[in-house]
Amino acid sequence: MLIRGAVKEDFSKITEIYNDVVLHSTAIFRETPITVEDAVVLWRSRLEARYPTVVAWRDNRIVGYASFGTFRSSPGYLYTVEHTVHVEAAARGTGVGSGLVRELITRAQKLGKHVMVGGVDAENSASLRFHERLGFKRVARFEQVGFKFNKYLDLIFVQRLINAERPAQSFPFVHRQELIE
Repeated sequence: MLIRGAVKEDFSKITEIYNDVVLHSTAIFRETPITVEDAVVLWRSRLEARYPTVVAWRDNRIVGYASFGTFRSSPGYLYTVEHTVHVEAAARGTGVGSGLVRELITRAQKLGKHVMVGGVDAENSASLRFHERLGFKRVARFEQVGFKFNKYLDLIFVQRLINAERPAQSFPFVHRQELIE
């Protein structure tokens, strides 16, 4: 399996994977599919913020993707990112998701990020176990904050410290003042 940065040509397959998750699960609290153009707009905005989108390539095709973005817009959350990872149904449980998240963690560390978080449907025990195997821990449960398939959904936040040993000041390329202005 090869993991690489996404390019524009990948977004047809990325959108297909995303929309399959939207239509058939509660992993994404959204009921309507997106267009390739919608996905490309989000990708470009993340690129401008220096945030990656990576794809897993196996058997001459994309089988999964992952990304992270801003957790919250306030400058006090500068060192925290929120990730997403989705794998096509046939490739789940084969190590694709783990490889993608490990790559995201490495890239976030290089950017000087301190914490990676994720939101998981409380009923998605497979995703919760997946995150725990990767060193994430459950830190919060929000009851009935989502709604999909005609029912309310609980959301569990998971987090992992990714630069616990290194203080933010040791990342010279992070200019906090520029982000505030």
